[in-house]
Amino acid sequence: MRMKIAAAAAMALTAMPLSASADGEVNIYSYRQAYLLEPLLNAFEKETGIETNVVFAKQGLAERLEREGRNSPADVVMTVDISRVNELVERDLVAGVKTDTLTGNIPENLHHPEGKWYALTTRGRLIYVSKERVEEGEITTYEQLADDKWNDRICTRSGKHPYNIALISSMIAHHGEAETEEWLRGLKDNLARKPQGGDRDQIKAIAEGVCDVAIGNSYYYGNMLMDENQRPAAEKVNLIFPNADGRGTHVNISSISLTKSAPNRDEAIALMEFLTSPEAQRIYAEANTEYPANPGVKPTGLVAEWGEIHPDDLSLQEIANHREAAVKLVDRVDYDG
Repeated sequence: MRMKIAAAAAMALTAMPLSASADGEVNIYSYRQAYLLEPLLNAFEKETGIETNVVFAKQGLAERLEREGRNSPADVVMTVDISRVNELVERDLVAGVKTDTLTGNIPENLHHPEGKWYALTTRGRLIYVSKERVEEGEITTYEQLADDKWNDRICTRSGKHPYNIALISSMIAHHGEAETEEWLRGLKDNLARKPQGGDRDQIKAIAEGVCDVAIGNSYYYGNMLMDENQRPAAEKVNLIFPNADGRGTHVNISSISLTKSAPNRDEAIALMEFLTSPEAQRIYAEANTEYPANPGVKPTGLVAEWGEIHPDDLSLQEIANHREAAVKLVDRVDYDG
């Protein structure tokens, strides 16, 4: 394997620059951990002979790109949610690119209108419920999270986390700010504890009896089922695909964007096209228990066992456009307070 990992934490970003001059390579800035990309990049290198180099960080990649400017060695940025990729767009750090392969593989609602990002995988923002304390059909929509019957029975992570901001943004897109604010206040009133932890911690809280209902991404549940130590907690919850009989379940994405400074533009586009291909889509989605963004590729493994997802077909770019309003709503209702 010739994939190179140039950094494993945000602190290392300024200490280990990538080369921008080598031929036949792609330099990747990634919000997704490099080991999750390894099967994909190995397959890409085997097929094309193009070498890949990865810088991973949980945060700070947009700032680094901005600081480096036209001298940045980064060719592509791989993100893990629509909020982070929209930050790249708003800062004018990524370039629009459209090819027949990219637009043919990824549906219109899952790529930027000008080609500034393309979804690679999707994951549902689902409702987790206790198998013991919540009956089938008791809750089927996001809107019902604000119902009085769930008073002191719901757990979530911070309202300001990008995953929840994206969900709130989608609610604004469908219902407007005033109605979404009322909904968010109702959800806050139903919290069993102050928002905390990650999505896995919400599943653990249900298993421990702290709450009966929680919000989380589908792939966290899948990852817990594959972990011997976390499986017992995951097995105590059921997954609900909200609004499946209506507008559809809100989905978020992992994505890829071409940087404006890309020194290896042709190789970068080759990587983007490869990652949207059926072969790569199967590898990536299965490795992360997510859904392929390419509609011609069916889910496999655990994801297929959960049943068909009916995603909200609202453009994710439209959802991202409500991000600022969503952040203000979280502050206005003091959701995390």
